[in-house]
Amino acid sequence: MWDDAFPSFLIGLREGLEAGLIVSVLVATLVRAGAKSRLPQVWTGVLAAIALSLSFGAVLTFTAASLSTAAQEAFGGTLSIVAVAFVTAMVFWMRRSARSLAGEIKGKVTEALTMGAGVLVLTSFLAVGREGLETALFLWTTARAADASAGPLTGAGIGLVLAAVLCWGLYRRVLSINLTRFFTATGAVLIVIAAGVLGYGLRDLQEGGVLPGGTAYALDLSGSVDAGSWYSTLLQGVLNLTPTMTWLQVAGYVGYLAVVMTLFVRGVRGVAPAPTRTAHKTPPRTAEVTPPQPTPTHRRPAWLIPVTVVAVPVVLAGLVVALARPKPAGGETVAVSAHDCGQGFTAPKPGRQTFQMRNTGDQTSEVYLIDPATNAVYGEIEGLAPGTTRDLVATVAGGTYAWRCVPTDGKAVTSKAVRVGGAAGAGAVVPVSEQDLAGPLRAYKAYVNRGLATLVTETRKLSDDIRAGHLDTARADWLTAHRAYASLGAAYGTFEDFDRKINGRPDGLPGGVHDKDFTGFQRIECGLWHGQSAGELKGPAHQLADTAAGLRKAFPHQDFDASDLPLRAHEILENTLQFELTGDTDQGSGAGLATADANLAGTRELLTVLRPLLTIRAPHLLPTVDSDIARLQALLDAEHRDGRWTPVDRLGRTAKARIDGATGQLLEDLSPVPDLLEIRKSA
Repeated sequence: MWDDAFPSFLIGLREGLEAGLIVSVLVATLVRAGAKSRLPQVWTGVLAAIALSLSFGAVLTFTAASLSTAAQEAFGGTLSIVAVAFVTAMVFWMRRSARSLAGEIKGKVTEALTMGAGVLVLTSFLAVGREGLETALFLWTTARAADASAGPLTGAGIGLVLAAVLCWGLYRRVLSINLTRFFTATGAVLIVIAAGVLGYGLRDLQEGGVLPGGTAYALDLSGSVDAGSWYSTLLQGVLNLTPTMTWLQVAGYVGYLAVVMTLFVRGVRGVAPAPTRTAHKTPPRTAEVTPPQPTPTHRRPAWLIPVTVVAVPVVLAGLVVALARPKPAGGETVAVSAHDCGQGFTAPKPGRQTFQMRNTGDQTSEVYLIDPATNAVYGEIEGLAPGTTRDLVATVAGGTYAWRCVPTDGKAVTSKAVRVGGAAGAGAVVPVSEQDLAGPLRAYKAYVNRGLATLVTETRKLSDDIRAGHLDTARADWLTAHRAYASLGAAYGTFEDFDRKINGRPDGLPGGVHDKDFTGFQRIECGLWHGQSAGELKGPAHQLADTAAGLRKAFPHQDFDASDLPLRAHEILENTLQFELTGDTDQGSGAGLATADANLAGTRELLTVLRPLLTIRAPHLLPTVDSDIARLQALLDAEHRDGRWTPVDRLGRTAKARIDGATGQLLEDLSPVPDLLEIRKSA
């Protein structure tokens, strides 16, 4: 958790120390001026600033939660960039102002003492409020990057507590800190962290559709870097450096770091060293200010102003959050159960609506908003437990709507339909049943059976080559056999232990490529391209041929879940982008693009059997996907010359970026397939 906590710890320490120094100077000046009676005004301003900062954080959190996924990405990316701007300005301001901070604040307090209570409250509020708002914004961006981790909040809390202790020590004059050096050192670290936040924000804007280039990757180390390792976690948590980054992210990160760090270092060199190491100096007694005597007035309750300044930002934040959240359609809760499905449902208004679905029955249920004439699904909730309420968000247009409730151990129940006027809208998904997928599954099984027959023939040929000592011929036959297996990608999850024996990787094995459990294509590839003899490879080659024959025999009896087909439409090329196009699985043959080509053939075959279902549900999807496949195929073909494939590590930078980008675009366009063809109980 520390990797997520450190950036927030640093910002909490810096901002807390800045705000704490200001407060300690305010308090010290009032005490030495004999105006202790004015201290409650300082603390009132501080409380108001804290309340405003917390309310600002709540507004950011709940406003973002009410947005669509794409809008959340755009919102978060924009605020990340704003946070970087604030932090950058804060770093430079504090570098310049650390030495003269106390004098400036004392001057403001001296002026405030000659005026009303409101001026002193405002002085402390503005001094602390700016730091609080910056902290809330930066903390929100880092917490969002850390997902569900408690690290950012923990780190910020520790930083603020430590800052309070340091400020108390400085006030009591038991500590001596060179503030110029402290803010310079932490400023340099924050610039590096802010560069990562900028990169993260740019990526959010790309995913939200605000900026282009979301699939143009400058680097993709996901296949060679363990995302769960301590060093990867540290880099991602502290610096927001991820194994996969787009060109825009890299340009933003490097450009910001180069420009801002250069200006910061130049500014540091041009600043003369502070004449003293202490944060506060005792003002001369001649500088003491005698506070004016208050004019007798009608006394307000002492608690009124503090309560007011805390309550006002909280109330305003609550109003903003309430207005930002989508309103439930009709302001009513819709019942979900076998007996009163849809009770409370009235005709909603067109537009994006949030329905409050409450399970009033005694069984966990699924609920769907459907068109009862076609069974098309506009929105759904799965696993709604008894007695619980969840929001279902759907876009309503002209048409007929009803609720379908499906208890875990009961029959589906459909509510009374309502009619919404206006133009018809898109977005509904015609549900898929197991029967709908039965035909495509049979067709794909037949394809796999044919492919396995080819695999058995080719692996036997490979084994015969090695047994006869014809290693040059074996290298060519190895690629043919491996491509035959790679084209069966959609069945990988069905092959069970056979897949590990046929195409297992050395990752995680104690002996690596020398481990006795390293078997299959990659084991033979490693030996063929690293000088092993036919005698050393004869055993692994014979084992591969036997395993392929065993798989062919077992496959007709294996459980091939129909719901796997839509998932594999996306997953085959996901693995291609992660492993083959990074060279991670290359054991010396340089056949990454050849394998990617076979994976693309397997994806094409899978889409062929799914095409009738997709044509009905997303007629505009397939032409786009077909265009993506043709583009990627052309790029791969361009690297296949004279019967040889260009190794991934020898691709030119432009060619590599184009292949990665084309694969990424195809993946993005294929991503709706699992949702479109999900088997729903409402069918």
